[in-house]
Amino acid sequence: MNQVNRRNFLRLAGAGAAAAAAAPVAQAMGAATAPVANVMNPETAGRQTQQGKPDTNIADAAKIARGPDSMPGLYPGRVALVKNTRSVKDNLIVEQEVYDMIARSMLELTGEKKLKKAWRKFVKPGERIGLKVNPVAGKSLSTSHEVVRAVIAQLEESGIKRSQLTIWDRREFELTDVGFTQENYPGIRIVGTEQMDKEGLYYGKDGKLYGEHMIDRDWYYWADVEGEYDEYTMPYMVNGGKYSYFTKIVTQELDKIINIPILKNAGMTVTLALKNLAFGSVSNTGRLHAKLWNETCAQVCAFAPLRDKVVLNIVDGIKGCFNGGPGANPQFFCDYHSIIAGSDPVAVDRIGFDVVIDKRIAEGLQKSATPQGLEFMLQAEKLSLGVADREKIELREVILG
Repeated sequence: MNQVNRRNFLRLAGAGAAAAAAAPVAQAMGAATAPVANVMNPETAGRQTQQGKPDTNIADAAKIARGPDSMPGLYPGRVALVKNTRSVKDNLIVEQEVYDMIARSMLELTGEKKLKKAWRKFVKPGERIGLKVNPVAGKSLSTSHEVVRAVIAQLEESGIKRSQLTIWDRREFELTDVGFTQENYPGIRIVGTEQMDKEGLYYGKDGKLYGEHMIDRDWYYWADVEGEYDEYTMPYMVNGGKYSYFTKIVTQELDKIINIPILKNAGMTVTLALKNLAFGSVSNTGRLHAKLWNETCAQVCAFAPLRDKVVLNIVDGIKGCFNGGPGANPQFFCDYHSIIAGSDPVAVDRIGFDVVIDKRIAEGLQKSATPQGLEFMLQAEKLSLGVADREKIELREVILG
């Protein structure tokens, strides 16, 4: 087995896996997916047939009964949006202001008067809680440490122990690169699906990718699109073929998930709650961007490991981007001065969409929102994951400064 290391991967892959993940978003926004019938059999997985789109096994998702915590969660269609221009000073995020913004968003979302009661609506002592961050664009456009530390502080104040917490994403080495480390977060587990060892190798002595030991082959998203990768891209994908396997982090290691994406555009749409979850939780995603970007954002979230465990979404909208996303292009960075919170990931994405598109219109990048930009949200709504219709969303907006 060829021992690919990180230096060679980044040098030779270059625009390979990472660029593939950020590439054809705009052209990926296709027609809406019609609801499909039920089918969980690896041999005859219920596969969705739709004109002009590859089949998928979305019908399998409905085979598992929904639970009390299933999306859209406790507050369908309700979103808290808190703005505060004091959250950034001299291009630095002001942590106390961020703490106050998140606290206010939790109170607005739940209607509670005490912060502890608001948090305990979603999590409780003894549960294994995952914080899903997004480090994929590097230090300059990652879920900020100020937001993550504020969330952790409020969880601790609500009776949650640090030992209950896991900060996670697909790629452990990307978490490390942006500072999500044991040194910075003592007592909290830091883990990713795709891993490398201290020598920078992706393969273990057994000849297998470390990531292979992190995927759960009992849980998968099947799509009739073949994933084919060279040796430099494979460590970022874990496996090829037509199956995208869920990470064991979500299927076996967590009871609840708090999703903390960053406010970014992806072409003329956004990459927020649903995208952060879907593409961050399964393997072999490179094959899905061109033909099934919208479908993947919606459908992967309909499977029980995400549908039934993601109880809260807190969008880091302090800093973000309005163009060039989801990668990092400093020319298009901006301060949104916002926190968006909700149990309903679809409604959260819909409000975040308005924020980003308003900025794009103000910058002259487009004249209006496009129907295609809402496509994955509409598909998610059809899968009963939340509310995409703006007129049905209860927005609780607060301006702190």
